[in-house]
Amino acid sequence: MTAKILVSACLMGHAVRYDGQAKPLVHPALDRWRKEGRLVTICPEMSAGMPVPRLPAEIAKGKAGADVLSGAARVLESQGGDVTDSFRQAAENALALARKTGCSYALLIDGSPSCGSGFIYDGSFSRQRQPGAGVTAALLKANGIQVFSDRQIEELVAAAGG
Repeated sequence: MTAKILVSACLMGHAVRYDGQAKPLVHPALDRWRKEGRLVTICPEMSAGMPVPRLPAEIAKGKAGADVLSGAARVLESQGGDVTDSFRQAAENALALARKTGCSYALLIDGSPSCGSGFIYDGSFSRQRQPGAGVTAALLKANGIQVFSDRQIEELVAAAGG
């Protein structure tokens, strides 16, 4: 059987981002994979009960998702609220869904404190990017799921076939 792909819901056109928007990704492989039933869609934050819209959140102090998972960093909202537990739960929910549905790959929106895999923001809420992975991307990677950003669709096509 061909491996399934966990996909950020916002990339599939669902208006689930913190700002109530979607970031639809258009690519022939996505259309083909959808028809083949290979895509498993999730918004990790919504799976953990977070609302849409919601305050922007970033991993504090220039840390990354692995630091949140180890307890060495927090995820904070722009007005100071601590949403670390929600982001941890979101990551666990995404991993559980990936395992349950047989996903070997994930296609996640970059920049997100959950789904970012190439870059995330530095925690200053000043739009400063830094290399790193969000909480969900870090947990998926740590559990053997190959994670690709929305900017790496061609690499995913090569890896996943199609």
